[in-house]
Order: sequence, then C-alpha cells, then structure tokens
Amino acid sequence: MDWTHYRFRARWSLPAPPAAVYPVLERAEDYPRWWPQVREVDRIDDTTGVIRIRASLPYVLTFTAREVRRDPGAGVLEIAMTGDLVGWARWTLTAEGSGTLAHYDQEVDLNRPSLRRFAAPGRPVFRLNHALMMRAGRRGLLAYLKAV
Repeated sequence: MDWTHYRFRARWSLPAPPAAVYPVLERAEDYPRWWPQVREVDRIDDTTGVIRIRASLPYVLTFTAREVRRDPGAGVLEIAMTGDLVGWARWTLTAEGSGTLAHYDQEVDLNRPSLRRFAAPGRPVFRLNHALMMRAGRRGLLAYLKAV
C-alpha cells in the first residue's frame, strides 16, 4: 500500500438546482467566502491558480490548480493539482429532485516531504482532517446558496 496516496469522495445533497450550484463551484477565487478552510486562491490566468488550504491540523497545503475540464452541460469541473498535493479533483453535479447531488472525487499523492514522513502513522488523522474540511465546505456552501 502506498501510504502517501489518497482517494477521497464526498456527496453533498444541496437544495438548489445544478444551474445555481455550478456557477458557484466554478468560481474558485470565491471559495474563501464560503469555505473556511480554503484560505486563499490567487488566479494566475483564466485556467490556473494557486490555492492555500488550512483545515484542523496546523499546516497549510499549497498547490497549483489547473483546469482540465469545465463542462456546464455535463455538470463537470475538474482540476489537476501540483505542489504539496499532486493529482486531481472533480465535481460532478446531477439533478436530485429540485436540488443537486454534488459528487466530489479526489485522487492525490502527498508531495510535501514533512507530510510524507508522517504518511503511515498520520493517515487516519489526515483522512479525518479531510472529512471535517468537506463537512465545513458543505455547510458553507449551503449558507452561501441561501444568501444569493
């Protein structure tokens, strides 16, 4: 088993239709407004930016995100990631009644040496940290969608 490799999945049931959720998720530079752990997003150009995340653990993850796929018709947003994390992340939105089911899939490798050193013993803590971050993101997105 490669202890530095992670696959994450989350499913968010949201009360707004995909046509309302998609534009919010495609504006990564606005994530810090509603997702507390996304501390900063600096655009480099139309398809690339540097993202800084700090969840419950006392470290900041920094990575460059490059748009791989933006397909509003299919409800898909996908990025490639390089930096402290190397891999990809994808949102896939589908209608669920009058709302949206947002599927989040991520596959990454830890690239930061200090995190790689703690990969095996830290794995349960890293997974919990991610789960808490995703829970906070969903709460933040729900509040943001209600406000707009």
